Amino acid sequence: MYVRGLINASGDPNAAETPEQLAHFQDRIDAEEKIEARDWMPAAYRKTLIRQISQHAHSEIIGMQPEGNWVTRAPSLRRKASLLAKVQDEGGHGLYLYAAAETLGISREEMQDQLLSGAAKYSSIFNYPTLTWADIGAIGWLVDGAAIMNQIPLCRCSYGPYARAMVRVCKEESFHQRQGYEIMTTLAQGAPAQKAMAQDALNRWWTPSVMMFGPPDSDSIHSVQSMTWKIKRFTNDALRQRFVDATVPQADYLSLTVPDPDCKWNDAVQHYDIGPLDWGDFWKVVKGGGPMNRQRIAARQKADDDGAWVREAALAYATKRSALMEAAE
Repeated sequence: MYVRGLINASGDPNAAETPEQLAHFQDRIDAEEKIEARDWMPAAYRKTLIRQISQHAHSEIIGMQPEGNWVTRAPSLRRKASLLAKVQDEGGHGLYLYAAAETLGISREEMQDQLLSGAAKYSSIFNYPTLTWADIGAIGWLVDGAAIMNQIPLCRCSYGPYARAMVRVCKEESFHQRQGYEIMTTLAQGAPAQKAMAQDALNRWWTPSVMMFGPPDSDSIHSVQSMTWKIKRFTNDALRQRFVDATVPQADYLSLTVPDPDCKWNDAVQHYDIGPLDWGDFWKVVKGGGPMNRQRIAARQKADDDGAWVREAALAYATKRSALMEAAE
């Protein structure tokens, strides 16, 4: 882990940022240079990245829960194996992202404490229950599809460690999206009860997936600055529109109906229009009032508690080994 004071050009993490430093930093951003961990950066840039990357990492780890719930109940050995591989991928994504955040001077322990205390958030989408096997297909198709739409531009994020981590994450998320769509295709082309299950899953996951991109641009407090720093490349509403335009034809192909009577093709603008979204429900879930908020954090707390002895044993072994090597020298 890098020490904060070493990253600041003056050697003092509390030193005032001069207009010259800020202007030079923005010039580097505008020139599409990658900012690396040891480079000077504004405190607000660092804070924004820590918030975003840690939230992304938390989302990957919490996101293992709704799907892990179905590993033992998947309808075939092939489905079990592929779902298990997907859950494992998501755990790996969390580790990549925690490692990227650590380069900014925050420890993994601190990030975990923030998650468990509620000080740090994760994607609200993971606070909904997975009631049927079709939900696993809907998550792959819709949730991972929305994630890909949001994450591919992050491969060009101005912060190098984050951008490089996202390259592999996006490749694996693309596979997850195809896996989910294949599940939905099988159900939609199956017996009437199977198609009804697929439609029910689409009904429940559509709106939360559309809201995954965050609040409207008019209500987003971080977007303008994040785009100036090229952490983000597109606004929330622009990404949401891309997702809708890509996904509605996929639903049509499956002969499933998007649960929005106002969702219609607008020939004038060459985009799909959608109806109003219930942002009150979105913020309720973000603030801890979703169907599964308590259960998700409780499960994460239990995993943290159950793994404490492993971390302590590994630390004791590393300390002992280090002492033995020093004595041998």
